[in-house]
Amino acid sequence: MSLDAVLSEIRACRACAREFAHEPRPVVRVSPQTRLLICGQVPGRRVHESGLPFDDPSGDRLRGWMGIDRETFYGHRAIGVAAMAFCYPGTAARSGDHPPPERCATTWRPRLLAQLPNVELTLLVGGYAQAWALGAPGAGGMTATVADWRAFGPAVLPTPHPSWRNTGWLKRNPWFEAEVTPYLRRRVREILER
Repeated sequence: MSLDAVLSEIRACRACAREFAHEPRPVVRVSPQTRLLICGQVPGRRVHESGLPFDDPSGDRLRGWMGIDRETFYGHRAIGVAAMAFCYPGTAARSGDHPPPERCATTWRPRLLAQLPNVELTLLVGGYAQAWALGAPGAGGMTATVADWRAFGPAVLPTPHPSWRNTGWLKRNPWFEAEVTPYLRRRVREILER
């Protein structure tokens, strides 16, 4: 099956329609030239409305970590975005968006990733993406996984989610922006300059 065929099926998917209070709108942005794959959790409400991944303040922070502007993020064919679940799951009463439905990753990720053979670096953005790709988090959870970032390279880089909800985490863990973001910027520059 081709990448275009898989993407067509993903965009037509309505498997979670009965569970959502809104019409599903799968958001995924990859191409055969994808060499840098960003795997977040789920699209937020603003992304659901615009159809562009990371089209919100968390995307601004992520682009800052990567050292690129909005035009490069959306215009460079080497950059792809495929969250753990492709549709906005709705907002929970107190804890932000609902978690990614497991059904989405199970149904689509193996098929999609099989069609992206040129990926050199995968950013695992947030705990859900890390748990799916790396297995259950060990002691220390997402913080320990991100702190051990060198163990996953050079093909994988775990990061916290760039949401405003993690501003406190970033303040408590200044090593992330001091150590990890310079490495990330260097890797992104290497990938995009080829």
